[in-house]
Amino acid sequence: MSVIVTKDLSKNYTGFTAVSNVNIQIPEGKVYGLLGPNGAGKSTLMKMFLGLANPTAGTFTVNNKKYPQNRNEILKEVGSFIEAPAFYGNLTGEENLDIIRRILALPKSSIEQALSIVGMSKWKDRQAKKYSLGMKQRLGLASALIGKPPILILDEPTNGLDPVGVHEIRTLIQTLPEKLNCTVILSSHLLSEIELVADTIGIMNHGNLLFEGTIDELKINFQPQDQTKGDLEETFLKLIQEDNRQRGLSDE
Repeated sequence: MSVIVTKDLSKNYTGFTAVSNVNIQIPEGKVYGLLGPNGAGKSTLMKMFLGLANPTAGTFTVNNKKYPQNRNEILKEVGSFIEAPAFYGNLTGEENLDIIRRILALPKSSIEQALSIVGMSKWKDRQAKKYSLGMKQRLGLASALIGKPPILILDEPTNGLDPVGVHEIRTLIQTLPEKLNCTVILSSHLLSEIELVADTIGIMNHGNLLFEGTIDELKINFQPQDQTKGDLEETFLKLIQEDNRQRGLSDE
């Protein structure tokens, strides 16, 4: 079963197409990796799923609920981490989550549950301004998964972290579908990062979907025979470069 399905979904701005006729199917209970260079349209696509940007054309459904007719019902089923998380620095991690809890009308127990899942219970009484970047990213994840929504949308949650922080967040994300019985949509511009956690991937460039399927399918369909087996990062780059060449654009 697919939890999110798009049909010819597009988003145009003045003189610019951010997303162009995209058709994707995101399977339930899996990690879906959304890949592409900066400006590929990943964030715009995610913002449309969250009602933060209205489609110019096309449609999409979330758990068989059509947008925008069922916008409020859709938003109740989706937790999100978009761009850098913003918190009130003078409030503790627990107090910041309590604001979200109240907005969503969730029980108080949901705060400790979220903090426990991301490994932040020990620091819940510390002011957010005293958190490290990695701790802020974890708190951002806690704010996304509070109340255990069936769908999580995470836009580059490891951005700016050191290798240890990247590993910790990546490992955490990998466990979320089983822990929360949810579907995770994870964006990145690095195939090497997505390769370790995603069950299915979608590759975007200049607003277009170039590929959707498993890592193995990407290897079979796009990896040159003379290329070192398993060198998926190079495969990804060549796919993007070939698309740019066909568009008459320089490599990015």
